[in-house]
Amino acid sequence: MKTTFSGKVWRFGDNIDTDLLAPGPYMKSPLTEMAQHCLEAIDENFAKSVQHGDILVAGIGFGIGSSREQAAQVLIELGIKAVVAESFARIFYRNALNLGLPVIECPDLSPIKDNDRLQIDITTGIITNLSDGSQLQGSAIPSQLMAIVEAGGLMPYLTAKHGNS
Repeated sequence: MKTTFSGKVWRFGDNIDTDLLAPGPYMKSPLTEMAQHCLEAIDENFAKSVQHGDILVAGIGFGIGSSREQAAQVLIELGIKAVVAESFARIFYRNALNLGLPVIECPDLSPIKDNDRLQIDITTGIITNLSDGSQLQGSAIPSQLMAIVEAGGLMPYLTAKHGNS
């Protein structure tokens, strides 16, 4: 699995909750439809414009709210390759990794702007802003969780480790 990603930044602020990511009215809809409403309450163009390989950057408390794993699933469906935030709600953090979505915590992301291009090494936590050459040190994904991400999520990891029994 590739452990270094580069892509365009979609920049959001603090306290992006799971209802903004996977809005309640669409919870019974197919994932593809739900994804089209991701973050629409704060950026109506996000789901229409995000490209495969883009990176979402946010402030503190990313993924707060309910434990719905669809919040991470819609980001994967839209092609987000990684989420970088100053802090994550623990349940979102684990849901994302369990689904194979890399998430990196970094204490001060203020230098990163919307539309910058980033390169992220998820094994070291190094975030390079390709737009200005600066670097930030985030938290690397712990090795035991990295194995899950590399497998493509918890279920593929468990299947590879234990088979279908």
